[in-house]
Amino acid sequence: MATQKKVGHRDTASKKGRRTSTASGGELLLEIGVEELPYQFIVPALDSLKASAERLFNDQRLTFQSVRTMGTPRRLTIVVEGLASKQTSITKEAMGPSKAVAFDQTGQPTRAAVGFAAGQGVAVQDLHIRQTPKGEYIVAVKREEGRPASAVLIDTLPQLVSGVAFPKSMKWNETGVRFARPVRWVVALYGGSVLPLKAAGINASNQTKGHRVLGGGKWVSVRDAAAYISTLERYGVIVDPQRRRKLIEEQIAAICDKTGFQLNDDEALLDQAVYSTEQPLSIIGSFKDAYLDVPEEILMTSMKEHQGFFSLRHKNTGKLVAHFIAVANNRVKDMSLIREGNERVLAARLADAKFFFDEDRKVRLEERAEKLSGITFHQKLGTMAQKQERVRQLAGSLAVQVSPGQDELRQICERAASLSKADLLTGIVGEFPELQGIMGGEYARHDGESAAIAQAIGAHYLPKAIEGPLPNTVAGQILSLADRLDSIVAFFYVGIVPTGSEDPFALRRHATAIVRIVLEGSVRLDLVGGIEQAMNLMSHDGFKGVSGIEREGLQRITDFIFERVRHYVRIVHALRDDVIEAVLKQAYGKAIDLVDLVQKMKAIEAVTTKPEFDPLIVGFKRAHRLIEKEQWTREPVDATRFQHAAESALYKAVTDERCRVEASIQAGEYGRALEALVRLKPAVDDFFAGVMVNTDDQAVRSNRLSMLNDVDDLFMSFADFSQIVVQGR
Repeated sequence: MATQKKVGHRDTASKKGRRTSTASGGELLLEIGVEELPYQFIVPALDSLKASAERLFNDQRLTFQSVRTMGTPRRLTIVVEGLASKQTSITKEAMGPSKAVAFDQTGQPTRAAVGFAAGQGVAVQDLHIRQTPKGEYIVAVKREEGRPASAVLIDTLPQLVSGVAFPKSMKWNETGVRFARPVRWVVALYGGSVLPLKAAGINASNQTKGHRVLGGGKWVSVRDAAAYISTLERYGVIVDPQRRRKLIEEQIAAICDKTGFQLNDDEALLDQAVYSTEQPLSIIGSFKDAYLDVPEEILMTSMKEHQGFFSLRHKNTGKLVAHFIAVANNRVKDMSLIREGNERVLAARLADAKFFFDEDRKVRLEERAEKLSGITFHQKLGTMAQKQERVRQLAGSLAVQVSPGQDELRQICERAASLSKADLLTGIVGEFPELQGIMGGEYARHDGESAAIAQAIGAHYLPKAIEGPLPNTVAGQILSLADRLDSIVAFFYVGIVPTGSEDPFALRRHATAIVRIVLEGSVRLDLVGGIEQAMNLMSHDGFKGVSGIEREGLQRITDFIFERVRHYVRIVHALRDDVIEAVLKQAYGKAIDLVDLVQKMKAIEAVTTKPEFDPLIVGFKRAHRLIEKEQWTREPVDATRFQHAAESALYKAVTDERCRVEASIQAGEYGRALEALVRLKPAVDDFFAGVMVNTDDQAVRSNRLSMLNDVDDLFMSFADFSQIVVQGR
């Protein structure tokens, strides 16, 4: 029996190069034919299919070269190039009893060895002995030959089909498989041959279907991916979404060149057009000029949300024109029929929108605001009227912080806040919820409110997306901050907090918006003060908070917003994690000005490039650890107890630089403050080189610790430099 070094149960198949093509690699084509999928489902489904396929091939030890997906409303397709014809063979080892137990004194196998060998399916004479830290043990070594890829795929592809993830799924036959829409056919080809598998109750074949109209509903045969793409195109289907996207863009550009109009760019709408069609054809239509009296936002939203139409503008004036572009999923001899049909449907939608707009203006926002007590904000958080009043008070307080002594800004913010939710009761917002805020600003203007108030109301839901535009007025920024801060605090107050991927009330998005508005708008205010006031307003409204919220709520909410700060400055300003933590850790327990904190972070990041910075931090950390270890409390430094010139030099350096550091911090000149700290390096180095802190003389030792405490305090007055990671340590 051979003695070997490796022990235990192991898989010796190499995971390296799983994507490498093999000489015998073939092409896999899998198409799942379905009834029309919602366009929003297609991209996530293709992503899910690709990720699951790659995981499947790796788990099944099938090497491959590349995986790509294609899709339309009627088909989800995956093409795998260079898929190995056979699984990689592996050798498995299982460790059994010790040699002393497995063999008797004469070297004959015991029942333990015989039983272990039988359980592993090997002969006793084929067992190996391994030397382990615990002694010699017997090992069963088994080689598992790879199965043909076709056999593996027949077994596993049905699970790949049924495992595609969708926001909503359904059952439609006796198999119980869930899918977004009923599966009607499956194409499964490997190396040009049909894989005889059954998925979702459908027998796979080489037969697919073309366009419902242009393809005549015929079944067509394919043999590989290239033939699949070209054959489907002959039957009216452009299966590659990137080709459809390029085609739509070219068609729209040609229309705009011909008409002199300019497209309102909308990537989401373009995605909708791409994934709603198999053979896209862009056409221009029109509507009555009279509808241009309706605000642009209503017209554009009506075209987009109800019909998926692109809106257009004059190239010179930038004003909306009474035309639109629709992307049809068909080509007929007389395209005017499709155009006229789209125009009729849109005309009905615009007529409804104009009716709502005209009716809404008959009632002032102020009157509507009085009825907000009938709308529930959340079952645990009362009515929208209560929220609006909290936002009004919070906005007024924030305005005073932002512009002390300017009462006009406070009045604008409070008035805008008192009307900010009234448009929820309008017909237009009922029809188009995405226009809330925008219509509030429009109706405020109509009611005679000032432009500043109308603009603040219209922008207070901005940014609507993580990277969307921000409010462009100070009043709008303050109102948006107050609204979002109230939402975060309110939900935390009653214990509704985001966990994992669950965030039903978009509190993370609200926190990100707060960070962006404050930092990108350079809004100077005390975040802690805002959180505290929002919590007090919740308490005054009579809401019962979860246990400990009054005591721990401030820090929990601050931590929640700081997490968004970390992400923002890491991505936008490329700051080091340790630099971020050094500033944030020192921010607790005091007023928090996010703009100021980021300025500190940038200043530290800049000084980290200086050659003397890392050695300085080494010296500081040594002092900091001594203070922490001794749990030293401040005692005045007594210069009469100095025994070494280095003590006097450090004391003088700290005394001299303290004034400069404090003055620079007070003036917000953080670069100068850090330069003053850097100048302490020689004195700190000389102190540790020439002085033993833990001397036997208790009085001298205490005095030296007090001096190091002064050094520690001076550094910590700027940031917690103990968080800084010295490069290479």
